[in-house]
Order: sequence, then structure tokens, then C-alpha cells
Amino acid sequence: MEEKEIRKERLKELEKLGYSPHPYFYPAEDAVSDIVKNFRGAKEEELEKLKIKVSTAGRILTIRRMGKATFLHITDGKEKLQIFLRENTLGKEKYSHFKHFNTGDWIGVKGLIFKTKTGELTVLAEDFTLLAKSLLPLPEKWHGLQDVEVRFRKRYLDLIVNRKTRDIFEKRARILRRIRKFLEERGFVEVETPMMHSVLGGAAAKPFVTHHNALDMDLYLRIAPELYLKRLVVGGMERVFEIGRNFRNEGISPFHNPEFTMLEFYWAYKDYNFLMDLTEELFCEIAMEVWGGLKGKYQGRDLDFTPPWKRLKFMDTLSDRSGIPVEKLWDEDFVMKKALELFPEEGTPPSTYGKALDFLFDKFVKEELFQPTFIIDFPKVLSPLAKEHRNEPRLTERFELFVAGMEVANAFSELTDPDEQKARFEDQVRRKEEGAEVDLDYIEALSYGLPPTAGEGVGIDRTVMIFTDSPNIREVILFPLLRKK
Repeated sequence: MEEKEIRKERLKELEKLGYSPHPYFYPAEDAVSDIVKNFRGAKEEELEKLKIKVSTAGRILTIRRMGKATFLHITDGKEKLQIFLRENTLGKEKYSHFKHFNTGDWIGVKGLIFKTKTGELTVLAEDFTLLAKSLLPLPEKWHGLQDVEVRFRKRYLDLIVNRKTRDIFEKRARILRRIRKFLEERGFVEVETPMMHSVLGGAAAKPFVTHHNALDMDLYLRIAPELYLKRLVVGGMERVFEIGRNFRNEGISPFHNPEFTMLEFYWAYKDYNFLMDLTEELFCEIAMEVWGGLKGKYQGRDLDFTPPWKRLKFMDTLSDRSGIPVEKLWDEDFVMKKALELFPEEGTPPSTYGKALDFLFDKFVKEELFQPTFIIDFPKVLSPLAKEHRNEPRLTERFELFVAGMEVANAFSELTDPDEQKARFEDQVRRKEEGAEVDLDYIEALSYGLPPTAGEGVGIDRTVMIFTDSPNIREVILFPLLRKK
């Protein structure tokens, strides 16, 4: 008989004995992790004297049957706790019921806390009940789930058997709380903007397209919330932020997932120089929250977030690393030709000057930026929403933050001139940039006046990758997109 059938038969036997297969409630007043935390350090004699009774619940990880006594471990996902079932305590009939339980089952237990002769914290069960039957066995006898695709495809199993996975997502939650606290302490208001857009905008990327039946119109899943957030600044909301999903219909890699989480925030009357200092403060606070200091490791290499971080100019740095003179980098025909020469056989080669510059930067510079580094002053062709540099008209006041060879943040002194913004959008359309469209409603909003504003986007998934030492973005997304089986 297959394992699943055996477990179904055991469930039937438990039903005959009066156990509900799907109970509604159990008074689990004492979480496993709280019991472990509160009594792990208690002495055996102390527990004997106090006679502390608990009512707890969890999933069975192991079972050791020894005739009239059984030891098992249960977990609440954070900690595991030993349970001792004894015929003398439970009675012969009740004790016999446990033969129908398996690893993976959820169980409720009431009993007395004590420590065994080996010093292990244990609950002597005075009663137990079934909370859920696991009709399928845990993978590899719960010792670990190593198959990466199964871990991502069946995250619930990954969470059961791999404590490290739960640690990652608990740290992710702490990082998000710290970010919100950081911004709220500085007077920001958290907002929500549309995820379905009628006009593309906010970034250069290929969108997902959907259709609204009642309105009979195509819509795009947002590639960025930027233009809506800046509308709010026009409306007088001087400090706003949003943490939410963006969607880009592009490739999948260790650093890219089609849906991903971004923080975007906008602060009126500030510029990109201010945001560089603010970004250093934000990431230092995250480091203190997760690491307890400003130094940690990523993939075996030391990372140091101690400010100030390097600030390197885009064109100068690309020239230094590639050996191409700066003026040659301004030659569109030369850059296109150079990029096509260096482009590998597979993939889609760059089709515009901006994409060619991006490709050369990725090839010669990006992976070398391991320590936190700001790349600043991007060409206009790469920055259609950024304000022209106050000292160099071919450049914009924009920076990107790189850590461990990954782009983690992107920020501008925002373009506030509606005529210039319209001309930039039209230039994008002329160059056939991906996702390019002239958003006339946004141009109209700018015409009511956008004060000097600094805006920034921070990739939450990549930030979590760095602070949890995760080499693949799928490790930090609970349910990453996978090819359908």
C-alpha cells in the first residue's frame, strides 16, 4: 500500500476513535517557541517544583516509539519541542491512539514541563488530539529539502524543513518594518497608487498587457509607480512613499523576477545630493537591524556599509574601465558598433544608443562594484525623467546605488519642466525605446507646477538578497514565477 493510502487509513481509524479530521479550534495558549524561550534555561529541580502546565500545538517532526513510551518533536516553525507520551500517564487506551499518528501531522498537546536526564526541555503529555492529518510524508524524513526547484515550487515544504528559509522571510519583514519606520520618522505618508495603467510610464521596460472588459480597454500592469507619486507631490503631498509590486515582461535571472517589490519615495524641495546622504542613512539602519553593525558578508566576501560611500561619474567610470575615451562614448554610431561587436551570440542585442551604453556599463563596470557605490551623473538618453545636470547639459542629476554587483537603488533630481519632459518622452518614442509613450495627463499635471523634488526607487528583493546572503532573487520571494509543469 502506498504511503498516502496508509495515512488515509490511519485517519479513518482516528475518526472511528472520535477524533475530528478537521477540527475548528484548539486552545494553543503556549506557542512552542515561547515555551522554549521561557524555560530553556530553567533547571530540572526548578521545573519539578513549579509544576508548570502548558497547552501547545505544532507539526510532528520526529517520532521514536519504545513500547509503552514515545518521544516526538513538534515545531511551530520557529523552534522545536520534545513531547513525551507515556502509557502510565495517558492510560492504555489513549496511548494506543497515537499509533495512528505520523510525522507531518499537526497535534495539540497539554501537559507538564520537565527536563529529561539529558537536559532536554520536554512536555509530559496528559492529553493530545489531532489537529490535521498529513496525508503525504515530509520530504527526506524532514532532515532537509535540497532540490532547488521543489523548494521554490512548493515553498510550504521548504518552510517546514528548512529553518534558513523562514529566517530569510522573517528578516525581510524586519527590513520592511525598518524602512517604513525610517520614512515615517521623517514625515512621509505611505500611499497606494494604481497597478493597472492606461498609459505606460515611469521606466523603460516591456509591460504585461491585460484587458478590462467593461471599459473595453487595454491596460498595462505597472512597470513603476513614479508618475502617479509625482502627481501627488504636485497635489501638495510633499513627502510620499509606496512599497508595492511592479511588473516587467522581461527575462528571468538570479537578479530578475517578472514581479518584484519596490520602494519609491519622493521628497519636495530636495535634490539627488540630499538623497545620497539619506540613502546611506537608510541602508546603515537596515544593516544595524539585520547584522547588528555596518559590516557583514555576502557570498563569502566582506561588505562594509560605513559611510561615506564612493561616488563615481557614469561616463568617466565607463571610460576608465573600458579604455574607451569619454568623447567616443558620446558618439552614438561608435557606441552602437562597439556594443554589437562585444555582444554575445545569444540574446537580443541593443537596438538604441541608450541600451548600448547600458550594455557596455554592465560589461565593464557593474560586477566590479561590490562595496556600496553611487554611480552618478547619467547621460540624458538614459534618464528621461531626471533633471538636467546644473553644470553639464548632456548629463542628468541621477544616481544608482550598486552593492555586490547589483543595482539596488535609482534616484533623480526630478525633471519639473513640462515642456522639457514632453520633449524627452517624444525623443524616447522616436528612438523606439521599450515602453516609451507620451503621457499627456502627466505633462498636464506638471503644468500645474512640481516644486524641486528628489525621488528614489529601492529594490526590496535585491536589498533582502544582500542582507540575507542570498545568491538568487527566488530565495527571497515566497512564490517566485516558475515555468508551468
